[in-house]
Amino acid sequence: MSKNALVSFKGNKNINTEIQLTGSKSECNRALIISALSKKLVQVENLSNAADTVTLNGILNKLGVENNESGQNTKLQTNNSELVDVGPAGTAMRFLSAYLSAKNGNFLLTGTERMKQRPIGILAEALKTLGADISYTENEGFPPLNIIGPLNQKTEKVSIKGDVSSQYISALLMIAPILPQGLVLEIEGELTSKPYVDMTLDMLSSVGIEHHWAGNSISIKPQTFKPATLVVEPDWSAASYWYSIAALADEAKISLPALKEKSLQGDSQIQKIMEIFGIQTSKTATGISIQSNEKASDAPAVLDLKTCPDLAQTIVVIAAALGKNMAFTGLETLKIKETDRIAALQNELAKIGVTLTENNLVYTLNCDKLHFPDKITIATYEDHRMAMAFAPLALLVKEVEIEEMQVVEKSYPYFWEDLKKAGFEVTTL
Repeated sequence: MSKNALVSFKGNKNINTEIQLTGSKSECNRALIISALSKKLVQVENLSNAADTVTLNGILNKLGVENNESGQNTKLQTNNSELVDVGPAGTAMRFLSAYLSAKNGNFLLTGTERMKQRPIGILAEALKTLGADISYTENEGFPPLNIIGPLNQKTEKVSIKGDVSSQYISALLMIAPILPQGLVLEIEGELTSKPYVDMTLDMLSSVGIEHHWAGNSISIKPQTFKPATLVVEPDWSAASYWYSIAALADEAKISLPALKEKSLQGDSQIQKIMEIFGIQTSKTATGISIQSNEKASDAPAVLDLKTCPDLAQTIVVIAAALGKNMAFTGLETLKIKETDRIAALQNELAKIGVTLTENNLVYTLNCDKLHFPDKITIATYEDHRMAMAFAPLALLVKEVEIEEMQVVEKSYPYFWEDLKKAGFEVTTL
């Protein structure tokens, strides 16, 4: 990965365009696991072309599950274990840890060097409590994992921390219906990213799986999936970058077909959040439209992003570029993502004179020294969201160079092409 993108915007910065977004990576990856668990009783439509989804679909294909689209070859034999390599796909790592534990076979689940630095111990230990045969082949609590399935269930009850990653919880919930004893999942402490757990349970409900959620306990009995089709909505996380463009343009009207105002996706909260920056969302006959030049709502003293952490980089960069000295909470999980996203934001915002400091889990922007040089070069740290959060700065900076432009393939492969449709100039260096 070496090519860089030089992004600029010349002329009248009034943007009027329609952008067809790819399917939601979050919905797709859940739908693929549910489809596999149902042994194809559940079909999936509008699969995302994001690299993470292509990777997961390819792995499931090679494990003997036929899905709607072919994927890459990930099936190899290593020391009598079947090698399953997710590359940089964090969601696939979490979901497959649980899925493979419930599947007959001997698997070595691994990924990139960065993936080997991302903790998996909380989920792995929860699965081991249930009866899974999981061992760490390198560092304790981190991938790669050796998984021998199916698990011999010892108990129906397991506890898991709620403030680390909702994907751990979703991974367990999705395999619950096929466990001999079902699952009673106790969530310890505060649940962050709750909308993603809601998404998982809503999708399970739509294919006939009932659950009971009381207090911090979610119960799912052994059940069978009913035949159904899961139609994946476009990606609200991808939509957030178009909200950013609308906020930084002189004027903007951007149509986003097939998006729903009321969505399973937690990142649909961007609609309400962006009112702070004067961006209004309206329903259309085909989806939604976002428009600038509306009166901005009052910003809260501290904006809590714990239920939508994937929006954090976008929102922080918008606030910084507009010179708003805002404060944020709910960013704890950002340090264990594709990169340490807090450190990455601090490093790159410094290039426009903005600081992001932390005090007791409150992160505060100081834009008093905000300035825009003629050109800035943004490092991406192998993180797709860094590239897409900073690229819209080309509306305020003459030239924005984004390193390793291919990182966007992880969730939004057509990002650069879509920027061109909106009037940006994108040159590959």
